[in-house]
Amino acid sequence: MSKQEPGSSSMHNMVPCYHTETVAQQEPLWLLDDARKDDKPPPYLLATHEKGFKRPWLDEKIIATINERIEELDPALRELSLKIHDHPEIMWTEHYAHDTLTAFMDSYGFNVTKHYLGLETAWRADFEHRSSAVSKKSPLKTLGLNSEMDALPGIGHACGHNLIAIAGVAVALAVKTALEKHDLDGRIVLLGTPAEEGGAGKIDFIQRGGYKDMDICLMCHPGPGPRNTTGTGPSLAITGIEVEYFGHTAHASAAPWEGQNALDAAFLAYSSVSVLRQQIKPTHRVHGIVEGRDWAPNIIPDYAKMRWLVRAPSAAEVDILRERVINCFKGAALSTGCKMELKVDRTMFDLRQNSVLSSEYHNVSQSQYGVGPNSMEGAIGGSTDFGNVTYELPSLHPSFSIPTEPNGGNHTIGFTRAARTEKAHECTLKVAKALTQVGMRAIIDEEFLSQVKEAFNPNR
Repeated sequence: MSKQEPGSSSMHNMVPCYHTETVAQQEPLWLLDDARKDDKPPPYLLATHEKGFKRPWLDEKIIATINERIEELDPALRELSLKIHDHPEIMWTEHYAHDTLTAFMDSYGFNVTKHYLGLETAWRADFEHRSSAVSKKSPLKTLGLNSEMDALPGIGHACGHNLIAIAGVAVALAVKTALEKHDLDGRIVLLGTPAEEGGAGKIDFIQRGGYKDMDICLMCHPGPGPRNTTGTGPSLAITGIEVEYFGHTAHASAAPWEGQNALDAAFLAYSSVSVLRQQIKPTHRVHGIVEGRDWAPNIIPDYAKMRWLVRAPSAAEVDILRERVINCFKGAALSTGCKMELKVDRTMFDLRQNSVLSSEYHNVSQSQYGVGPNSMEGAIGGSTDFGNVTYELPSLHPSFSIPTEPNGGNHTIGFTRAARTEKAHECTLKVAKALTQVGMRAIIDEEFLSQVKEAFNPNR
């Protein structure tokens, strides 16, 4: 997971996708059983569900406006999703998605900033509405949103970022309509964030102040799971390591003692990490590859390169585990006499879901849209640079299930196909409606927003 710099010439603008073969028609696959309305929330939500928060819910007229607006936008959002899906672009090269999404937001009356913060494929869309009773100088509560855009090398939108993109757009447009129609005060900031897949693009946004003017930030992410389910569990923190070994060539039969075998160093490092796994926690993950080279069996290899990912439930645990892994690499270099060079990526933090936003989201999604808590929550999963955002301000990043093929979870060609289906689109819009209600409440209900901010602790 070596970070590529924005605009790196080594990246390809478009990704070839090998998923055009005809697939036999089959029933969409949902994992496990359907969610039931009497399902209990996961343990980490019980406290907030039992405590409850002062109602009322949003005014019924506002809720109706939200639902109607997203339903009106359905065809346009579907077309937008397919455009992005059919033009997959890997990290830092999302030029088509950048241009398509900014044109779309501009057409709906948002103030659009292209190439935001000096990042070629980043963008920002702003809108604010002030009622006649509010001074133009008074600060407005600001809802932050994220639309991801990047695809994966070779397999396209196998993480469903086309769905993430339109979810952010749907929420932004629905909130805009509700603010205008009901003459409510509020501000929307939708960020188009590139390079989630391996580039940790949101860290660049954070470092350049991209999230500073938001009160909360919301986004969502698709995955496999039971029908009509969603979750707000944690993710794993992650860092990437690139290790290179430099040795000396020699004839493998005539004079092997003159060589220093870089490939042996890589194999020793791999074996050392394999042994290390027995001594790490069940929630920790270390996985890597040896990259190819023009090796020959009668030549002692003088170069080998490996890429590794180190994951743990918290950034602090990643820091500790990373040093143990690096010691494996150092030992391999020492025992083979090779020189070693390391490149360590920036750490993507774990998700710290805001408990108040999470509780409100689950209340809304289950009671109004029949989307219940996912019984698979708590399972070890992936990682995201949105975790770093959750350390900066109150945030929520729910996952939601879409039907997939057998063995067709995230980062598979099956999920690429799943992310293009009408059913996946429908699931996305349900979640977008629920997130819109949560976002609306945060910017118009001061007591609720106060509870949200009270629950945020960047130092825990």
